[in-house]
Amino acid sequence: MSGPSTILRASLSADGRLLSADAPILGLQREAGGDIGTALAVPQLAAIARLVQRMDGAVSRPVIAAAERGLIDMWVRARPDAGGVAMAIIDWHERPVEGESTETIRREADLAALAEGWTWQIDTELRFEMTAAGHGPQGVLPASPPLAGSRFAGFFDLRAEEDGDLPMLRGVAQRRAFRHQVAAQASDPARLFQLSGYPLFDLAGQLIGYRGSAFPLDHMVLAPLVREPDVTLYPAEFGKRLDRSLRQPLGRIIANADTISAQMEGPLRADYAGYANDIASAGRHLMALIDDLVDLQAIDRPDFSVIVEDVDLADLGRRAAGLLRVKALDRQVLIVPPPEDASAMATGEFRRVLQILVNLISNAVRYSPEGSMVRVVTEQARGQARIMVIDQGNGVAMADRERIFEKFERLGRDDAGGSGLGLYISRRLARAMGGDIEIGGAVGEGARFILSLPATN
Repeated sequence: MSGPSTILRASLSADGRLLSADAPILGLQREAGGDIGTALAVPQLAAIARLVQRMDGAVSRPVIAAAERGLIDMWVRARPDAGGVAMAIIDWHERPVEGESTETIRREADLAALAEGWTWQIDTELRFEMTAAGHGPQGVLPASPPLAGSRFAGFFDLRAEEDGDLPMLRGVAQRRAFRHQVAAQASDPARLFQLSGYPLFDLAGQLIGYRGSAFPLDHMVLAPLVREPDVTLYPAEFGKRLDRSLRQPLGRIIANADTISAQMEGPLRADYAGYANDIASAGRHLMALIDDLVDLQAIDRPDFSVIVEDVDLADLGRRAAGLLRVKALDRQVLIVPPPEDASAMATGEFRRVLQILVNLISNAVRYSPEGSMVRVVTEQARGQARIMVIDQGNGVAMADRERIFEKFERLGRDDAGGSGLGLYISRRLARAMGGDIEIGGAVGEGARFILSLPATN
């Protein structure tokens, strides 16, 4: 077992397999149906690993995982490492569940942990232990954040609801998660926050504090949809909750199906191994659909924004081509990336541009005939940097070149790939970065998807 002062470590390969892990992490992996050498089967940790690879940067966030013996609260830090992911868990607290179902307690804690805002943690004497920034404008720390050791009540002034209830005090008294606690900043009563939090326990089941988030109410997108116990969700919370709820069972299905397909537990009839491979492929398709739905929920929010930074479209084209090389080889399609000495500097968000290019190249590979070629070409003209994905498929009819960018539009295709959201999301992202995506190429001679972004000065 691990205490709060122990750092647990794990390493993953580029394709998501667990290469090494300290005993507690390995135990959790085996409970989830995986082992060393198989895909990381703990959905919450696997999601962080995928995020690190998509962003090509470090990620640090709280995680709650369910184990057979109860719930595990973790603070996970992960970063890219030698093509894979290095993971460190700096805070591991196990807590048994008594009196109520694991699912009920986990649901409360999950909703509190997924609430947006900047993060805080307090001890049992209600003194701050740490604060950390979250994602988006609502995750920015106040100009003068609370200091470690200062009193919670010295920074937040809790406001009672109409019936006099204080959700946080009720939650702390019951050692339960809480949400919807409105509080004013003590030094500036006009600044209001909505607080959510969940309890932390040591290995003996003793309460050691609370971790939660503070959401500035001036960033609230919508009022609560429903005001009923345990089911009130905000739009942003709902997308994350859906993501988390679906990933957990899918992660186990994929991990177990991969284990069966690889016959790691012993010989198996060839048709049964094939069935397992089909199950894993279907699971990955559903996981990709979840990614699209989460992105859709994010980009359709009024406050959605992107980072403005210098990016090299040629470099990103080479990266995206490398990520899809194996998929292309399986379909006997050759991807020709921009030359190593090519460069096309533009302004945009690195991970979002890479996301767009992976989608465009993946589509080109999917709809290209066997033995054909997909070329990725860059150019600069009229103050714009452009990168083109050119395939040798059937192309896109002129009448469909705008309709194809609509939500869930698949132009009558009935194949199992894609959700009909990829191009909609890609164009929304491109336009958020000051660019666009257009379609060129003559019908019958292949499609030419052109991403344009403002060129750097």
